[in-house]
Amino acid sequence: MVVVNDVVRAFRGGESERVEFKSSARSDLREAVCALANDLGNSREAGYLFVGVNDDGSCAGVDVDDRLLSTLAQIRTGGDLQPLPSMTVAADDIDGCKCAVITVQPTDDPPIKYRGRVWVRVGATTLVASAQDERILIERRQAHNLPADHRPVPAATVDDLDLGFFRSSYLPVAYAPEVLEANQRSEHQQLVALRFLTGAVPTVGGVVVLGQDPLRFVPGAYVQFVAYGGASVTDPVLDQKVFAGRLDAVVRATLELVSLAVPVALTRDDSATDVKRPRYPVSALREIIVNAVMHRDYEGGNAPVRVSVFSDRFEVSNPGGPFGAVRRETFEEGGVTAYRNPVVAEALKTLGFAQRFGFGIPYARQALADNGNPPPDFKVENEYVSVVVRAPSP
Repeated sequence: MVVVNDVVRAFRGGESERVEFKSSARSDLREAVCALANDLGNSREAGYLFVGVNDDGSCAGVDVDDRLLSTLAQIRTGGDLQPLPSMTVAADDIDGCKCAVITVQPTDDPPIKYRGRVWVRVGATTLVASAQDERILIERRQAHNLPADHRPVPAATVDDLDLGFFRSSYLPVAYAPEVLEANQRSEHQQLVALRFLTGAVPTVGGVVVLGQDPLRFVPGAYVQFVAYGGASVTDPVLDQKVFAGRLDAVVRATLELVSLAVPVALTRDDSATDVKRPRYPVSALREIIVNAVMHRDYEGGNAPVRVSVFSDRFEVSNPGGPFGAVRRETFEEGGVTAYRNPVVAEALKTLGFAQRFGFGIPYARQALADNGNPPPDFKVENEYVSVVVRAPSP
């Protein structure tokens, strides 16, 4: 007896609001994933994207190997889809047709955007969402339980946000220009669509990303930098800074100071030539610091992200332990993503501080290895995460 499961039924039913066929991986599949995740029809059922199948349902004869499956899996983590959709990739053989199946779950946090555009399925067609489509998706999102940085800050008002920065710097990179021109939405609607407002009230994410004085409402929204004259916190403090304010200004100022605090040493290469090498690769420190700002618990108290410089190491710590699918045993490897603060994560990507979600720690590990530093040391507890970066061996 042949078991007909949901995937087989979807394949045999042809293209629809929840099913799309693609003849090859050369097609731009991210628009389709975005549309299926947004689930405009509110089916609350998984959507299926079959790669290796022609529009008429005939088999395209694609070689479904590990390389193709790996390429398709990277759709989710490339950084162009925000917030991240939930999807799986698998090979299948259905009615004699070998294909790759991307199963996309409907998001509880719509709308998902691909490169600044919201995509939806209308019948068997993938289209850019209309303004009304986006309103439907936004209202649906508001009906679900909200992540921490989606929650309203009742004491704050729109006047507490830096709307000049929002208009001139954030909005142009958050949405494609033609989308802004076509939608002609009010500024209030734009702020709501980007989750900086809920109703007329700023969210935690809105205050952190756009707030003129975030510490009034989110006491831990700052970074503390301390440089010590030795290897212990009991040694003299050489420099100390507190960076508070709008998210982009805090991150930029922290990274600039860290780059200045990294000493450069002369080393000899294999040809006996003197080569300047930083004691710590700034790119690795950047990834670790941005990761800490992104994943910290903004509701868990007044503790900041801390960047500490000692004579023999850098330490970065943030309040808030592993979250969602991330576990202690998987934290160091990266690639597993779950976001306590999706608004903050999306803002860091939009502003250019984060490149690919889930790969900051692997990038940092590689940069350290390339520079000759030992692997970073992690301490992952329920209440905080700390990362220690040590200097290369002499």
